[in-house]
Amino acid sequence: MHQLTGIVSDRGSKYAVSGGPAASREEVDAFLKELKQAKKFAKATHNTWAVLLPDGTPLKGDDGEAGAGMVIVRMLERAELIGQIIVVTRWYGGKHLGGDRFRHVQTCVDAWLAEFAG
Repeated sequence: MHQLTGIVSDRGSKYAVSGGPAASREEVDAFLKELKQAKKFAKATHNTWAVLLPDGTPLKGDDGEAGAGMVIVRMLERAELIGQIIVVTRWYGGKHLGGDRFRHVQTCVDAWLAEFAG
C-alpha cells in the first residue's frame, strides 16, 4: 500500500490518498479492510475509491461523497491505470466545501499518480 497524507487541507477538512494493487472485488474489499485497520482511516468521514479491473470494468465507492468515485474512475481511465485501487480519504472539518471537494479529490489522485504510477 502506498499512501500520501496531508495533500489538501481546506476549511478544516483534511485529505489523504492511498493505493495499491487490486484485480478483483475481493482484493478491493481486502485493501479497504487493511486501510481501515488504522483507526485514523476507520474514523474518516469518507473513504472514496475506484479501480479499473483487468477486464476494464470500473468499480467505485462514494462512501457518502456523492460523485467522487466517478471522478477517480475517469482519472484512472485517462491514466490507463488498470488493477490499482485508489482511495481518497477525507476527514470532514465542519464546513461544506461544495464543488471544491471534487477538485480536492482530483488533486489527491494526481499526487498519487505522480508519485507511484509514473
